Amino acid sequence: MDNHSIKKITVVGTGVIGNGWIGRFLANGYDVVATDPAENAEARMRAAIDKAWPAIEKHGIAPGASKDRLTFEPDLATAVADADLIQENAPEREGIKRSLLAEIDSFAKPEAIIASSTSGLMPSTLQADCARPERVIVAHPFNPVYLVPLVELVGGKATSPEVVKVAEQFYHSINMKPLVISTEIEGHVADRLMEAIWREALHLVNDGVATTEEIDAAIIYGPGLRWALMGPFLTLHLAGGEQGMRHMLAQFGPALKLPWTKLVAPELTEELSESVINGCEQQTEGHSISELEQRRDDFLVELQELLEKYWPGANLNGKI
Repeated sequence: MDNHSIKKITVVGTGVIGNGWIGRFLANGYDVVATDPAENAEARMRAAIDKAWPAIEKHGIAPGASKDRLTFEPDLATAVADADLIQENAPEREGIKRSLLAEIDSFAKPEAIIASSTSGLMPSTLQADCARPERVIVAHPFNPVYLVPLVELVGGKATSPEVVKVAEQFYHSINMKPLVISTEIEGHVADRLMEAIWREALHLVNDGVATTEEIDAAIIYGPGLRWALMGPFLTLHLAGGEQGMRHMLAQFGPALKLPWTKLVAPELTEELSESVINGCEQQTEGHSISELEQRRDDFLVELQELLEKYWPGANLNGKI
């Protein structure tokens, strides 16, 4: 099997991530079948695609790409029967995902690839109940999937290396940046990094050090600007001057022993929850979620254009 044998795609689960995948696949000229047992799922799905389509078109679509190439099929068995790739997006609960993936595995044709969008569960766990675990892989995207290019690919103990290779080629072909993670770990890579910042941010709010708005500003106007181009390692490499990371570690390495961070999450008390919720609501007062999503999407389109301009040919092999 190779990347070119992936013609028919089925998306299972049409929440935020599932609909994001639908937008990404449609934008790249694929026919997509979607399925979801929830009431009014089709109407919500089509409304979400309509809403995202202007940003998708601005970002760029393939010849022949159309919203009309989307079909909703309520029956799971029928929906996955002819698919070459099945993208699963069920709620992030192990029991639900394992059961659903086993069902998909029993209905799908033998050569189909089954990809889970799980943000934290390991593929070996997810594929445990499947008759053909070798074709099950984690393909974890980031919201909004139709614009953000990163997808983390993780194979389980039983996943075929060939499936990983084909998946990498396929996701690359739909203008994504596939990051193949060789070692299974809960939360994969990007979510573990985001979780560390999220936990520390909760402590800062809980301890009365900063508000949600101040914490967001600290990232937006500081490290966030640099991370969009370089990430944490190259940012600190440049902080070391001409000697780069060698000098940075010699100069600031001892500070790693200082108790600057807590990392273990604070207890999510009602008081902390209200502080975070009220802070976010005050930050966004007068702006609807829909308006904020549109602003985010327009920003991401232009930001990626800047990234291509200032980091031409950037890839995931660490080479500039």
